[in-house]
Amino acid sequence: MSGGQPTTRATVSAGARLHVGFQNLSLARERLYGGIGVGLEQPRVTVTAEPADGLEADDPLVEEYARRAVAVLDVPGVAVDLETALPRHVGLGSGTQLALSVLAATAHAYGLEPRVRERAPALGRGGRSGVGVATFEAGGFVVDAGHPTNRFTTEPPAEGDWTVPPVVARHDLPDRWRFLVAVPEAEPGRNGDDEDASMREVVERADPTVSDEIAGVVTRKLLPAAAEGRLEAFGDAVAEIGRKNGSWYADAQGGVFRPPAGALVESLEECPVLTGIGQSSWGPVVYGVTDRSHASEAKAAAEDALADLGCDGRVLLSAPAGGGTNANANGSANSDHDPDPDPDPDPDPNPEPRTTGGARVTLEDDT
Repeated sequence: MSGGQPTTRATVSAGARLHVGFQNLSLARERLYGGIGVGLEQPRVTVTAEPADGLEADDPLVEEYARRAVAVLDVPGVAVDLETALPRHVGLGSGTQLALSVLAATAHAYGLEPRVRERAPALGRGGRSGVGVATFEAGGFVVDAGHPTNRFTTEPPAEGDWTVPPVVARHDLPDRWRFLVAVPEAEPGRNGDDEDASMREVVERADPTVSDEIAGVVTRKLLPAAAEGRLEAFGDAVAEIGRKNGSWYADAQGGVFRPPAGALVESLEECPVLTGIGQSSWGPVVYGVTDRSHASEAKAAAEDALADLGCDGRVLLSAPAGGGTNANANGSANSDHDPDPDPDPDPDPNPEPRTTGGARVTLEDDT
């Protein structure tokens, strides 16, 4: 073992992420990918880890990530409980958030620093998009730098033989914003080998002019709107980027948005209190953004849209992760922001807790 004392029960909880899209999928440009996304407070994955002599886990995927975490941390073993799970393969980043939660909980159980960015590749994460790693670290709205195209061609490097792309822009979004997350009951989004094969096909024929158009939207619309907290402008830019990304994927997924996400997006675009409607990753999750005072109306519109489509599913509302307040050791709260310059006339009577970073860590000393 490389250090630390196995005396702690560690619980790590991480929020989901939305993946708006990539900045470039064309081999004709100098950098490939470049993820754009947002960390959410809800829904969350929560795992608890304790030191052990071997591996103990009641979920096969958790066991696989635990095996990798034990190897990269050079510790004897770990017992991991999956307390709450994210829906898998729906577009919420469940794989990365689970993997990094297991890694972080295992490290903290042994008194070690997780160093998730450095170690994510050893768990098979952060190879294409860096958004999930970045939101785990610090929440917020994130844009990553992608990879040099000559490094990541249509055939990616061997698993683990990469570094997570660096964050080039990150902003805390206003506390009063609410992200609508509609999760239709549908075939899971592409993942694993199927996703890799689909991405190869997309990259091989991606139109580079779309990348140039996205670059303009990111620099002249999205980043200023995120920095200034302008909801409508942010939503307009997100929706535009999502549709341009969808034009790359249209052949692979059956349209700019995959079924049934396309019909749901079209319906929600008629809702006057929602903006930034799009599909997260390969879907089927559809998202939008509104403010706290219109959140209930937006949720009702999404529930009605699912019903009209004859599609089962669920609808969630979430604050953006990051910023807000941070509870100190005696339980009081310290504000990290100036007073809201545009206070909500209809404040939420049960506001969601906010964190200054991405994942939350709770330690219990066994002694």
